[in-house]
Amino acid sequence: MRLFLALALLSSPVFANSGADIVILGEVHDNRNAHIGQAAALEALGPSAVVFEMLTQEEAAKADADRSQIEAAWEASGWSRFELYKPIFDALGDARIIGAAAPREAVRSVFSDGAAALFGPDAADFGLDEALPEEQHAARVELQFNAHCEAMPREMMGGMIAVQRYRDAVFARAALEALEAYGPPVAVITGNGHARTDWGIPAMIAHAAPNVTTHAIAFAESDGGVPFDEIKIVPPAEREDPCKAFK
Repeated sequence: MRLFLALALLSSPVFANSGADIVILGEVHDNRNAHIGQAAALEALGPSAVVFEMLTQEEAAKADADRSQIEAAWEASGWSRFELYKPIFDALGDARIIGAAAPREAVRSVFSDGAAALFGPDAADFGLDEALPEEQHAARVELQFNAHCEAMPREMMGGMIAVQRYRDAVFARAALEALEAYGPPVAVITGNGHARTDWGIPAMIAHAAPNVTTHAIAFAESDGGVPFDEIKIVPPAEREDPCKAFK
């Protein structure tokens, strides 16, 4: 079944060469089928470097220097089960491994200090010094409210949005730095929420480097009306209701 799915994904027009400098491969984190799809995309793309949302710079540097240390670096990240992501690492070829995860303690300071202050002097390049349009802010409040099982006050969602913007900018900056260092194409492995073209990584890159081209592919369990350049529906993963504890 896995081989059949991978071959089907490789033959899909979703993998037509877009010629983009940076290709963002979105995922549902706990869905093995999404990762098989990402792996097939990497094999077709042959990127110079792959930026991982999940690994810090230090963790990725260890994995990049010694590929036998990939699983250990992954375990150190505290992320999801390695076996879910193993197909991606098997498909890397000679691509460099780049980490873009900010340390948790740094991310927490966004709530008190703001995204722009934590990001640094080039925050304006990524639009972090600008307030969101009112309509977008309202939509993102509802998205975060639902994502947190409607268990937290809406008034707290502003901090969650700031963290999301900060992380999108960090991932975008890492992808641009990889592009400058290794040349195109660069791939990014990240959640679908970060891959969306209206306000995720592609939008951040467009703000900071308008001449750089991007192509965002979502491997999603349904078409929820979220904008991507391409979307590939994959079989859903079996999971418990994440909001069960709040009911």
